[in-house]
Amino acid sequence: MNNSEFNLQPEILEDEITKLILLQESDFDALYKVASDPLIWEQHPIKDRYKIEVFRPFFDAAINSKSAFLILDKKTNEIIGNTRYYDYNPEKSSIAIGFTFIGRKFWGGLYNKSNKKLLIDYAFQHVDSILFHIGADNIRSQKAVSKLGSVKIGEISAISNIPLNMPHFEYELKVEDYKL
Repeated sequence: MNNSEFNLQPEILEDEITKLILLQESDFDALYKVASDPLIWEQHPIKDRYKIEVFRPFFDAAINSKSAFLILDKKTNEIIGNTRYYDYNPEKSSIAIGFTFIGRKFWGGLYNKSNKKLLIDYAFQHVDSILFHIGADNIRSQKAVSKLGSVKIGEISAISNIPLNMPHFEYELKVEDYKL
């Protein structure tokens, strides 16, 4: 499947649990409030992203990607975190989903599953394969993407031509293996 009409940032994706809306520059303070919890980042490759001076470049890259979303609780409109698409490759009919974080208040429930399902269901209307790049130490995220049906296909040293400071695994989810 190859669809040149793939809009990497539709205005809204939602279900009964979460709502994904376009990330805006004006969201910085509210999103940083969620991101300022050090425990969110303990398994991430950049463990000090809870610091404002480290979070700011992460946020700016999300804005500049033109494919980032603010994750909201559908019932309360409370900010849960953010996520985005990246590395769209129409020739290979693939896209990556990542740079996701969710506030601890929303861990262990249906929120991550909901926002991943929204992104995946939308992407599979346009591509055949979704990639996830996860730090080698991030066992929690590795387990989560495996539950979706994705398979570890290799190790990478850069994402979007940005060198990584530690090994990352690349997982691939093919449309026919999708389990959500």
